[in-house]
Amino acid sequence: LERFQKFAPPKFAGGPDPDIAEQWLEAMVNIFTALNYTEQRQVNFAVFQFEGPARAWWNVIRAKWERERTVWTWANFVREFNEKYLPPLVQERREDEFIGLRQETLSVAEYETKFTKLSKFASELVATEPRRVRRFIQGLNLDIQEALAAAQVSTFTEALDKAQRIENAKAQIKASQNRKRGTPGSVTEEPSES
Repeated sequence: LERFQKFAPPKFAGGPDPDIAEQWLEAMVNIFTALNYTEQRQVNFAVFQFEGPARAWWNVIRAKWERERTVWTWANFVREFNEKYLPPLVQERREDEFIGLRQETLSVAEYETKFTKLSKFASELVATEPRRVRRFIQGLNLDIQEALAAAQVSTFTEALDKAQRIENAKAQIKASQNRKRGTPGSVTEEPSES
């Protein structure tokens, strides 16, 4: 427990905000990945962080698990947690958000972060590497999609890397053109009026 506490795991009190629940669960997953605990220990330590309404909810779930002899696995815990704090309606909204996700004004890195976060709500759409790559590229801005069309991309990592390189090259070209035009921020001589 002392080793677990060194990671400063967040407390969780429950509540209606699915973003808070999702962030808490992600924090737990990250800590447990580093600690390499057994599944039962992961469940025990996760629920140790519950307070108030979340603790009351867990007491009901624990009694149900004991009655039904449910195995204390992380997958069972996450399923129960998601049913309570990320109900189907929220998950459907996230899936719809993923389906409609487009880069628009986001950088490629920001778009990738949202893409990855939301993709878990539409796992069947990104079940294979080619489907994941295709879906990612479809959400990029058209100029980047066009530049990627000639590239041979077979993995998500390659698609992300090439999209970021294209984005950087386009930004450098634009900056160079702006310097040549003498756009605001660059020093140019004003014609004298005589």
